Amino acid sequence: MGLSCFACFNGGNKRQRQEEDRLASAEARAKAAEAAQKRQEEFEKSAAGRAARAQHVMAKQSANSNKGEPVLKWQMG
Repeated sequence: MGLSCFACFNGGNKRQRQEEDRLASAEARAKAAEAAQKRQEEFEKSAAGRAARAQHVMAKQSANSNKGEPVLKWQMG
């Protein structure tokens, strides 16, 4: 009988530990998301971030400029 009471108390500890782990995981995810956001903002402010953005815009414009025409045009002659 004493063993079954121990199982009841141990189950409660297990649930409490799982809840604490869940809360700790949620907090860690929130901190990681905040750190990632901060890194993204710092990158966008940096010279490398500005260059990457400019390159992305140029690539987008280049992709839209040919509108289905072949990039290389051959001439006979």
